[in-house]
Amino acid sequence: MTTVRRAVLTLPAAPLGPDNPLPALRLLGGAGTPAVDGRDRSALPRDMARQLGHAPLRTLLPVRIRDGYGRERTPTALDTIVIENDLLRVTVLPGLGGRVHSLLHKPTGRELLYRNPVLQPAAFALNGAWFSGGIEWNIGARGHTTLACAPLHAAVVPAPDGGEMLRLWEWERLRDLPFQVDLWLPDGAEHLRVGVRIRNPHERAVPCSWWSNAAVPEDRRVLVPADTAWHFGYAHALRRVTVPRTEDGADTTYPLRGTHAADYFYALPDGQRRWIAALDDAGHGLVQTSTDGLLGRKLFLWGTGRGGRRWQEWLSEPGSPGYAEIQAGLARTQLEHPELEAGAEVSWLETYGPLAADPAAVHGTDWAAARAGVEDALGRALPRAEVDTAYERWRAVAADAAPGPRLATGSGWGALEVLRGRHDLPGTPFEESLLGEEQRPWLHLLRTGALPDPGPEPSAAPAQTPVSDAWRDMLETAPADPVTEYHLGVAQWAAGDQAQAVRSWERGLKNAAERWPLLYCLAVADREGGHPERAAERYAEACEEQYGGDPHVTAALGREAVTALLDAGRPAEARTVLSRLPDEVRSRGAFRYLEARLLLAEDRRAEARAVFDAGFEVADLREGAEELGELWSRITDEPLPDAYEFRMRPS
Repeated sequence: MTTVRRAVLTLPAAPLGPDNPLPALRLLGGAGTPAVDGRDRSALPRDMARQLGHAPLRTLLPVRIRDGYGRERTPTALDTIVIENDLLRVTVLPGLGGRVHSLLHKPTGRELLYRNPVLQPAAFALNGAWFSGGIEWNIGARGHTTLACAPLHAAVVPAPDGGEMLRLWEWERLRDLPFQVDLWLPDGAEHLRVGVRIRNPHERAVPCSWWSNAAVPEDRRVLVPADTAWHFGYAHALRRVTVPRTEDGADTTYPLRGTHAADYFYALPDGQRRWIAALDDAGHGLVQTSTDGLLGRKLFLWGTGRGGRRWQEWLSEPGSPGYAEIQAGLARTQLEHPELEAGAEVSWLETYGPLAADPAAVHGTDWAAARAGVEDALGRALPRAEVDTAYERWRAVAADAAPGPRLATGSGWGALEVLRGRHDLPGTPFEESLLGEEQRPWLHLLRTGALPDPGPEPSAAPAQTPVSDAWRDMLETAPADPVTEYHLGVAQWAAGDQAQAVRSWERGLKNAAERWPLLYCLAVADREGGHPERAAERYAEACEEQYGGDPHVTAALGREAVTALLDAGRPAEARTVLSRLPDEVRSRGAFRYLEARLLLAEDRRAEARAVFDAGFEVADLREGAEELGELWSRITDEPLPDAYEFRMRPS
């Protein structure tokens, strides 16, 4: 019989540390609307053309940036939930986004996924911390979900076949949508069933995104029923290419034959069964398939370039094998955000399990024969009709089933939203008992029409701000004090009303006992509005006002202030701010990088070079970051050392 049980997994892990205490008024990195090759624009499917670049994020609000981790790993016990039958053992990390860490095929002893031997956070999620390996559930917007390193609610629920099923659920805050992921193994089944549902309980349409990403060893061939794909690289251009060989002759269905990191969004024909597989030299490996609602399929590869190899090492440990990702999503590409209509929901079923196909066909030169061989093997192992029937059965008898006792607990934000909106969400309870300290001010606003008095002793940093229309309306009618003006400005900024946000922050600043949060917001507004000098002044003033306060705020504010002062050509003031930071903060890699920038601005080139020679690591270096190479090239004409090579696009 299938069992669902708690267990513990010990891995070398770097602690996540505290979240950044500053409001996330800007996106991390530059995720703009992609360019589309003019020759290909007319070939875009109509829905893809409509959705491409639709409703991009303006900010990361209301979530916080997760950048408090380092790179020192120690053995760490992680709570897991194990789903197991006679053929498959599935290990889930409920405290880390519900990641499927392992998918072990018991008869052969094969691990079907790339299983990272360490847990090393890196700045790949929309809000920072993310780690590689396993199967992840990405909801919200283009990119790795903000819940990648966050706990989800988890409980056992009756499965469609009468056994036990694991339910994961949470409230995704970027798009304000509740979702669930149900995982079960029928008795005697070799393929994990995963039922996913996203609901829109609001009276307005909401842009939506979902991609399930499975990491697999990169020494595989990736097969998918498509002859063309949309290539998207770190030059942020989308263009149509042939499959398996692109115009440069490389067969990138073998991830190790690509030079540069890239996405390949495959153009599956309408009516085609949705599947993607990664198979080894013997024709064995992982296959993912789904009902037709999960439309897209994608390959992500790191490539063999220096930057891709360095990132693979950065995300794991030296000597670990590399990985690629096979993915499945709601749209054809991750650059699209389809609308989920008011009161509507979207759901589907996907499966993951072993596949064995004829290796001669899999690795032959006839692409059509290779695809057909894999699809035939999939049809024998798991017929399409069986997947469709399992989905209908899940929707009919299990999707709304009430969960049993909690195996893990997520956040209280869903409980706050259910209380405010009086939403009825069968199967995914967000009880009032889940409300915690983070939600306390907003519960007070909901019940009294005013935020609580902060008292004579200001807090270390302002509370997180819910930014939906309903909360903004409540803030606009609440008594106008500096704390309320701060939160109102944050909500207005999130809504795209920058001018009104600035007015709210300026009003709050007049009588604020704690001025630095408002000064910080105004500094960001100046920087985004093209006023670097005024931004630099406000950053410096915010640092002066906050000096001696909460050390996490001091570090986060100091890092942004030094950057802004250097960008404004004010190295003397940047030196003042940097020199006042604690020694422990200045020894971190991010601040060693700023020290090198500052030394170069002070015309102390040899000392800037010495910082690189001594070595440093910026723990939260952003995916595709090029600033280390750019700074090095301003210091010397010598080749960039491998330790600092993270560039992922052609020169």
